[in-house]
Amino acid sequence: MSKKIKYILIITLLIAVFAASLLANWFFGRIPANPPGTVGNTPGNINNAGLFCESEGMVYFSNPLDGGSLYSMTADEQDITKLGSSPVRNILAGGKYLYYFQTVDSGNTGLGYVLSRNAFNRCLKSGKDAVSLVTDVVVSGQLVDNYLYLLTAGDPTPVFYKIKIDRSDKQVLAEYQVNPACARDGIIYYNGTQNNHYLYALNTNGDTVSEVWAGNLWYPCLDGSYIYYMDVANDYRLCRYDMNQKVVEVLTNDRVDCFNVGGGYIYYQHSSSTSPALKVMGTDGSNPMVLAEGNYTNINITSRYVYFQEFGEESSLYHSPLGSSSYSSF
Repeated sequence: MSKKIKYILIITLLIAVFAASLLANWFFGRIPANPPGTVGNTPGNINNAGLFCESEGMVYFSNPLDGGSLYSMTADEQDITKLGSSPVRNILAGGKYLYYFQTVDSGNTGLGYVLSRNAFNRCLKSGKDAVSLVTDVVVSGQLVDNYLYLLTAGDPTPVFYKIKIDRSDKQVLAEYQVNPACARDGIIYYNGTQNNHYLYALNTNGDTVSEVWAGNLWYPCLDGSYIYYMDVANDYRLCRYDMNQKVVEVLTNDRVDCFNVGGGYIYYQHSSSTSPALKVMGTDGSNPMVLAEGNYTNINITSRYVYFQEFGEESSLYHSPLGSSSYSSF
């Protein structure tokens, strides 16, 4: 065999090996599509900093007792495991991945974490193989099927955009505040922030917007056929709007600082200069009671518990079984 033929064969073999390597990297590195109807977290949790997220029987949470680091546990609070060392919030889950906003450089890559300040990351549910998807400051984010919808603190105005879970196909949708927290069946429901506080629907199949209801609301949360919301025109009392019957029900006349709905209950912080309290009631406003006197925030709900923090005390964490009249430190 001539030297020229040997040279050609070697070059051909090297090209084939290189091509096979590229193909293998693409195949094993690709992000599989999520099941249709995937939503990353509940609107109430996301509106309360997204510190807890339940998926397939597991709860992923930001642990304030460890600087906000990412942890996992079962829904009944067993097998508590540390997944990472960076403070996180806005936790989402879809398929075999978690998505979250990382706020501070961890200085540690032992668990596969990237070193990035203000990054929205993706990692396996084990906490491994974390990568930064964007480095913007994310105010609120939601996963809808195979796209992340992110409201970011742009300069000089907020920027709302979507980006695919594999980091491709970034598209700016608005340069004003759109909260993507409330999503179901490919529709994002949000309140207006420009000329009114109406309820709008963003159909993620084409990203078209339509007006749903000319109300005056803030923080819409869809549960069943009802949109729960804070009534802007009436001192932020808590109401719900029946999407089928097109009627409004007042659930409490208390001024509300924050709320969450799930598991058949509504938890809300009563804003009062004399008797502030965290309260709980049925989703129809029935059987209201005080769960904890004082000021609380970041109310997150899983299938078994409600979690909350004392206002101004970031290292605090309390929990209570859903519907219970008592609570304790986590």
